[in-house]
Amino acid sequence: MQTYIALFRGINVGGTGSLPMKELAALLQDLGCREVRTYIQSGNAVFASPEPDAARLAAAIGAEVKARRGFEPKVLLLSRAEFEQAAATNPFPEGESDPQTLHLGFLTAEPASPNLEAIEKLRAPSERWQLIGRVVYLHAPEGVGRSKLAAASERLLGVPLTDRNWRTVCKLRELAAD
Repeated sequence: MQTYIALFRGINVGGTGSLPMKELAALLQDLGCREVRTYIQSGNAVFASPEPDAARLAAAIGAEVKARRGFEPKVLLLSRAEFEQAAATNPFPEGESDPQTLHLGFLTAEPASPNLEAIEKLRAPSERWQLIGRVVYLHAPEGVGRSKLAAASERLLGVPLTDRNWRTVCKLRELAAD
């Protein structure tokens, strides 16, 4: 059994893509997942699955949500090891003390030709960011909601991403370790 961390994009945000976490947990169990745990309503789950192919499992989960709820969310699955590596690689450990200001953007693939110059131009003086593999790290002490860099990063990286703050990353790590 492989432990996965599922990051859903676009559910239970702004009144769209309604998917209660109890229903998500039941759906995952119906797909053969075990030890399902969810965290907050915006779409995070940790579970074990016998499926070794994360992409195939993510597609099955998305298709099942569509069959049951009429919309298909983007689902990014990371192995526990991948998720741990992303957290351990955090280049801004000083941001961990204020977890709402430190964000990890998990990318669906490594960007082939990211527009790093344009990203740097959008960076506020207080912000720091770094792209490492399939994760873009952003420390935005003035808030991610105000960050022009955060708002444009997906477009400028050229790869879909889903973002989690450090508090959520830590909670998912804790759930995966249990």
